[in-house]
Amino acid sequence: MFKKDDYFPGTDKIEYKGKDSKDLLSFRHYDPDAEIAGKKMRDHLRFSVAYWHTFCREGADMFGADVNNRSWNRFSDPLDRSLAKADAAFEFMNKLGVDYFCTHDRDLSPELDTLRETNNMLDKVVSHIKGLMNDTGIKLLWGTANLFVSPKFMHGAFSASEFDVMAYAGAQVKKMLEITNELNGENYVFWGGREGYETLLNTNMKLEQNHIAKMFKLAQDYAKQIGFEGTFLIEPKPKEPTKHQYDYDAANAVAFLKASNLEGFKLNIEANHATLAGHTFQHELRYARINDMLGSVDANTGDLLLGWDTDQFPTNIYSTTLSMYEILKNGGIAPGGLNFDAHVRRPSYEKLDLFYSHIAGMDAFAFGLKAAQRIIEDGRLDEFVAKRYETFESEKALQFEEGKLSLSDMDAYIRDKEVSLPASGRQEMLEGILNDVVFN
Repeated sequence: MFKKDDYFPGTDKIEYKGKDSKDLLSFRHYDPDAEIAGKKMRDHLRFSVAYWHTFCREGADMFGADVNNRSWNRFSDPLDRSLAKADAAFEFMNKLGVDYFCTHDRDLSPELDTLRETNNMLDKVVSHIKGLMNDTGIKLLWGTANLFVSPKFMHGAFSASEFDVMAYAGAQVKKMLEITNELNGENYVFWGGREGYETLLNTNMKLEQNHIAKMFKLAQDYAKQIGFEGTFLIEPKPKEPTKHQYDYDAANAVAFLKASNLEGFKLNIEANHATLAGHTFQHELRYARINDMLGSVDANTGDLLLGWDTDQFPTNIYSTTLSMYEILKNGGIAPGGLNFDAHVRRPSYEKLDLFYSHIAGMDAFAFGLKAAQRIIEDGRLDEFVAKRYETFESEKALQFEEGKLSLSDMDAYIRDKEVSLPASGRQEMLEGILNDVVFN
């Protein structure tokens, strides 16, 4: 049993103590083995810790220097630092009681002068992490390549304006696919932070989008070659760091995949990206779900008063409830999960804050899961929606649904009818029902 206590001494394994507990280092709602709708909570939620925000981030922002107390990042040698970070990560995740983590390649170890040197160090770190995974039972939810931090990617990676940059990105994805496969990762994610443009004055949009599609296809081909059977995920985001990104939102990503004849992809929906695109988190989940494209979730939130990707921990009960409603309607989210792509606020710089933040997010989603199941069991929202569209069960409407009704047929049917106002949408009543079910 993994019992390392080097980086979080004095913190015991986080346990479920129930909603009446005053112990902030315990779960009040997340009981991993409790059953909801015939399935354990841990299997509904499939929580994952983001390696980058939790173990790499030092607390700097555009106006301030590093401030976080992260003792594992204090080693001067890059290999020692990478191995220490892995030890800290698995100690934390083991004590938190999550089943998964997610990572970029460059989270695990840094980029060196050449790709060969970089990969050699990465292999050493991955070997160490493989041992930690065996010791703890913690699994890799998804892997991805960091194709946005290095200055070489300033004009894009798959959409780069120079071939050598695109070739480097392809080689980097190749290596990370191998690692994800070696670690039995269940998914692989593409996040196109630099795949877009700052101005159309210097951009060949058609060429760039064609290149992105070709690179996606090459990744699928290589995955088959090495036996990787996980799901490929695309994570939509409208902007930041690029002014406009090609995978703007769920609808845009689905349209791109269909236009490019790419199959076998699903979407990794992030809450904060949804609001940056002018949508709700539920909207993006719903759009992905009804198109059979909901693959996984980056569980975070943004500050609606700020116009950038703040990646805060999700504690809004309405948001977690409505997101879990969509996931339950989807029949679950496996092999995806709920990955906390979130970081503590800069003033929350102590290591203990990592526990408080993750516990708050896990409890919020556990509460949301229970509330969402109550909404479904209550049935009033579903019944209202069904009744609202019941006229589409009429004879003429069924002819329309079957493609047997022309515009001329519609004209003949409606010409002499008096059309009254449609029924009230009763939004406020439904919001009252939502409150009633969620908090009772």
